[in-house]
Amino acid sequence: MALGDTLKTLSLSEAEALPIWRRPVALLAVMAFAMPIAFATWSALLNNFVIEMAGFDGSDIGWLHTVREIPGFLAIGVILLILFIREQVLGLISLMLLGIATAMTAQFPSLGGLLFVTLLSSIGFHYYETVNQSLQLQWIDKKKAPQTLGWLLSIGSGATLVAYALIVLTWRAYDLSYDLVYWVAGGTTAAIALFCFIAFPQFESPNPQTKKMVLRKRYWLYYALQFMSGARRQIFVVFAGFMMVERYGFEVHQITALFMGTLLANMVAAPLLGAVVARFGERLALIIEYAGLGMVFVFYAGLYVFDWGPVMAAALYVVNHLFFALALAIKTYFQKIAAPGDIAPTAAVAFTINHIAAVFLPAGLGYLWLTSPVSVFVLAAAMALVSLLLSLLVPRHPEPGRETLLTRAATAPAPAE
Repeated sequence: MALGDTLKTLSLSEAEALPIWRRPVALLAVMAFAMPIAFATWSALLNNFVIEMAGFDGSDIGWLHTVREIPGFLAIGVILLILFIREQVLGLISLMLLGIATAMTAQFPSLGGLLFVTLLSSIGFHYYETVNQSLQLQWIDKKKAPQTLGWLLSIGSGATLVAYALIVLTWRAYDLSYDLVYWVAGGTTAAIALFCFIAFPQFESPNPQTKKMVLRKRYWLYYALQFMSGARRQIFVVFAGFMMVERYGFEVHQITALFMGTLLANMVAAPLLGAVVARFGERLALIIEYAGLGMVFVFYAGLYVFDWGPVMAAALYVVNHLFFALALAIKTYFQKIAAPGDIAPTAAVAFTINHIAAVFLPAGLGYLWLTSPVSVFVLAAAMALVSLLLSLLVPRHPEPGRETLLTRAATAPAPAE
């Protein structure tokens, strides 16, 4: 393979002549494997690191996650960047930034230092995720999208499992330091991103993307689902793992073992759930997800009211993640209703909408957590109920002109609104 080959721009049809390992879906798979190595390691060690090394309380962790979500709120900046940088290149640069910032995490064991390095890693993570979602919907055939997205999710789960397994097996056995583990994980992700720059050509999507902000009235339900998803997920991401350490005293190897069990379940379930979405449609998948999540959050509150103990808490954590896997239905719902050129700008807009609540919820709920953890989880259950009501408006067979059940007729949409 000559270096010049990696600089070529190929259409998706031309890419079919490449070896399987150099095709667009292969690149998506490699990136899906690389990102969790840094992010999952950062997440697995975070709660223990901030409590043991930086003395965090609930308020501090809330502020950390608020800062972490600011780049997600500003993901709309991707629209500006793709005026000058190809999406594929931007995605790999962002992936490399995530790796480098993760590697540096343990060098800043204070609130101010962690806010700074977390902001850097978050820029990498959120801009990578924005571009990655756009490329997935552009490069994957609609008919194969649910199954392929399920497999990509499973690959990401597999990478996370590898990271968790290494932590569990080596953390206590070799008395590892936070510094070493963060350097190895972040460096690995950055190295894989560099490999992708070298090994893969540039792929040209068949439909040129609109390089300006796109807000269309007919996408309103997609925007609403994204907003509620971001608000609800933040409560879980910020406080579920923190609870395991603060309330039940989980150590690094124990919390990582819990994450491993969760990932094993996801690896098995994700392709199956993708097939379920393909067979029964996005409407049913989203209804099941939100009804299930509502019940899980109610049981989370019950952990404090009835003191069910760490085994119940761990079981709820695993079940919660299984329901989250059904969120791929939001992606395929949008893929079915979107104008082809809207995918990239709408991915950026949707990511920003997804993070509106994420910017203020962690910090605000961090203060509430100090006095009433039960109230935090009850609020999450209420958000799941709102999402459930919205999901009832998703058609069984969504398409342009039939974006919601409130749409009267399947007519071709206007080019702009």
